[in-house]
Amino acid sequence: MSQTVVATTDKLPSRVSWGAILSGGLVAVTVGAMFNILGVAIGAGTIEPTIPGETPDASTFGIAGAAWLMVSNLLGLAAGGYVAARLSGTADDTDGVLHGLSVWAIAFLISAVMLGNVAAGTARGVGALVQGAASTATSAAAEAMPQAGNLTFDPEALAERLQSSLQGGGDPATMTEDQRRAEMTRLVAERARSGAFTPEARDRLTALAAVEFGIPQDQAAQRIAELEAEATQMTQRAETEARRAAEAAAQAASIGAYWIFATLLLGAAAAVIGAKVGTRKTLLLASRRYG
Repeated sequence: MSQTVVATTDKLPSRVSWGAILSGGLVAVTVGAMFNILGVAIGAGTIEPTIPGETPDASTFGIAGAAWLMVSNLLGLAAGGYVAARLSGTADDTDGVLHGLSVWAIAFLISAVMLGNVAAGTARGVGALVQGAASTATSAAAEAMPQAGNLTFDPEALAERLQSSLQGGGDPATMTEDQRRAEMTRLVAERARSGAFTPEARDRLTALAAVEFGIPQDQAAQRIAELEAEATQMTQRAETEARRAAEAAAQAASIGAYWIFATLLLGAAAAVIGAKVGTRKTLLLASRRYG
């Protein structure tokens, strides 16, 4: 019996077919888009605006749309994996699976680029609308300026009135209505920033309110206390709602990330299955010579 062993150090030839991978990726994206368009057509056909109660609610639409989107992407990736494995000409299951995974990655990148272009186009459209609205407003203001020129306008009188309205700290009874209201607004704004009235600010606001509304100081103090308590309750409710909204947003982001991960994992599995089906099957016969 004789046996010949041949040793070689030559580099093994590459068994990857980028043409097959790109073709499979395009097929995956196209088939997925085709089924998604079909889903939009079916969903739009279920809307019955003229018949109350016949149109499915928003939650049903959301669940059905998400399920259809997942199924469409899985079918597209399975078809893309099959095409890539078949066109690669490989008869090795591992090579076919790797071609299918490459199609999965390429299809994901193509979809991301397409979604990015759609988002950029939407942003440009919104920017154009805002710019057009601003241009229209500017034109309208320019057209209105000649008409406004017919009105009497005294800058010195306006500045004097603003200056007098900002003055405060005097006797509320001798102050003008503009002065009292300006100082009351300032005190309330300081309270909103600090979170509470100082004793001096509360007494001053009470005196101003009593003169402004013509009520006794004890009644004015009672009104201010009631308004302050209501403002405190509103602030607490706003903080509670903000915490709840932040918690809900974080939970929604977490659930969305898990769903995206599951979708990608299922997509990889679909591409692998399609590639295994598309891998060529050959019968290898081995012969040995004995002597």
